[in-house]
Amino acid sequence: MLRIAFILVLGTFMATIDATIVSVGIDTLTDEFDASLTEIQWVTTAYLLAVVAAVPASGWLADRYGGRRTWLAAVGVFLLGSALCALAWSATSLIAFRVLQGLGGGLLPATGQALLARIAGPTRTGRVISIVAVVPMLSPVLGPLAGGSLLAAASWPWLFLINLPIGAVAVLLARRYVPEVPPAQRRAPFDLRGAVLLSPGLAVFVFGLTEVAHGRRLPATVGIVAGLAMLVGFTVHGLRTRGTPLVDPRLFTRPPFGAAALALLVLGASVFGTMFLLPLYFQTGRGLSAWQAGLLLAPQGLGAAAGAVLVNRTIDRVAPRTLVVGGIGLILVGTFPFTQLGHEPSDTVIAAALAVRGIGMAMVGAPVMNIVYSRIEPTQIPRAAGALNLLNTVGGSVGTAVLAVVLQSRLDARGAAIGWAFGDTFWWVIGCCLLAATGATRLPHTQAKRR
Repeated sequence: MLRIAFILVLGTFMATIDATIVSVGIDTLTDEFDASLTEIQWVTTAYLLAVVAAVPASGWLADRYGGRRTWLAAVGVFLLGSALCALAWSATSLIAFRVLQGLGGGLLPATGQALLARIAGPTRTGRVISIVAVVPMLSPVLGPLAGGSLLAAASWPWLFLINLPIGAVAVLLARRYVPEVPPAQRRAPFDLRGAVLLSPGLAVFVFGLTEVAHGRRLPATVGIVAGLAMLVGFTVHGLRTRGTPLVDPRLFTRPPFGAAALALLVLGASVFGTMFLLPLYFQTGRGLSAWQAGLLLAPQGLGAAAGAVLVNRTIDRVAPRTLVVGGIGLILVGTFPFTQLGHEPSDTVIAAALAVRGIGMAMVGAPVMNIVYSRIEPTQIPRAAGALNLLNTVGGSVGTAVLAVVLQSRLDARGAAIGWAFGDTFWWVIGCCLLAATGATRLPHTQAKRR
């Protein structure tokens, strides 16, 4: 099981780290393609929107073609997109290839988790998921470090070429060691209407929030209103349809899925929002390089790794609610020092706070997923995995966009007091954690019955 978990986690690692590894190369890409910062920023935004658009289809694809086959195909699409990105000749071509890369990357985490949970069974799901769940927490930390190191030693195409050997190893190992899980016996038709409403609706809504952060009111308003309208339309469609919707809205009303979904949604906003704010503060407020900023973020990754070991040893013995609530409490403790950035806390304080946050994050993600995967029927796991990963992705993208808007307003209000502006924004992260805690208190306080 550990070997299978390691193989499948390679796909998640590629997909999640690629969302951040390119961020440190924005300046390099701007010079390389003679593009404006606004235009080249779409290299990151296009990937994110493609991921958001792809995640909802992961459950249907796994049901239709089997988890292993879908995972291998997703790796192939991701590697093709990576190779094309390295060969891009303009900003426009790079953005287009990033969309292809994001479509493959969006399928990998959910498909890998669902496949692993099906293979492990409810008695072993908690321990193996605790290994897989730590990767998305490490990626925002390792991405800037990896990107800075690559650009220091090689040219910009290696930001994408680095994926090729990792993906090739993952495919070869998966074909040999990962068993096939048969697709669902009842193959539901593809929910075309739901796909037209959900994936584009999410992408348009996130795009609208991104435009708010850039101060462009008209496209922001159109994007937010149109996106919300499409999401409302999808919800109505999902409740009324007699078939199997792409993501069943009724799933969120069934305990413990609803509480778990809220915890993951807000956790995504907190984790990715913080990983947006801190590197920006380190570079603009303290004048650090991208490499130095990434190095200062490393304690969070170390904390997450330590937390994963702790969770792996206790997840089958400690009540899920205890782990999750305790983890959110540690995230709150680790976030509070960042509300005081105006006082310029020392690097030691920042490192300690990040380590505490990392431990807390590891105590939330794996137990929440274990709660869901161990309490639902095996045939429902692929669609549940897609829904959970969708919420985590949407939480991260929406949370980052909202925090960018808040930060801009506080920078306008605070003027040259950059540290205080960032500190004000971190109070919103505190609010996200408190909201997640309200959902966590409704999680089960006992372990699932073994089947």
